Amino acid sequence: MDKKKSLLLLTAAAAGTVIYNIWKPVKSTLPVIKDFELEKYLGEWYEIARLDFFWEKGLKNVKANYSLNEDGSIKVINSGVKIKDNKLKQSVGKAKFLGEPNEGALKVSFFGPFYSGYNIMHIGGNYEYALVFGENLDYMWILSRTKTITPELQAKYLEYARTAGYAVEELVWTIQE
Repeated sequence: MDKKKSLLLLTAAAAGTVIYNIWKPVKSTLPVIKDFELEKYLGEWYEIARLDFFWEKGLKNVKANYSLNEDGSIKVINSGVKIKDNKLKQSVGKAKFLGEPNEGALKVSFFGPFYSGYNIMHIGGNYEYALVFGENLDYMWILSRTKTITPELQAKYLEYARTAGYAVEELVWTIQE
């Protein structure tokens, strides 16, 4: 094979890898809740715990607020306060359903056409708390309408996540003042 063909094949393989990583699947392989009611989910949620990633590193008082956009998508406002200097950090994005609107499988974007999975695995009571997984084992959140959850609920969510393969010992327990 000549050098031009080798370079072309290498370039095509690299481009294919980049495209796959941009448009990769965003759905969890685990079953999400099937009786999801968006209207009940909208509003403010406190982050109780997370698997840390670059945007949230070093943040306390992390919250998410969900509301409806005119086009039917969901407006997502994530905010937190930097521990080191007490400055507010905020990011605005949008979410869309991956399938039926009664299923807790969504995709969320904060960067244009790039989406990540947002899969609601458990939701409690009258939508007072939720366990959310990303599209892979790197993303997980425990959310609540209040700044704390009971030890029993914490144990239940941790056991489910551990069984699903999540490194629950690496969770960051969010400071909520």
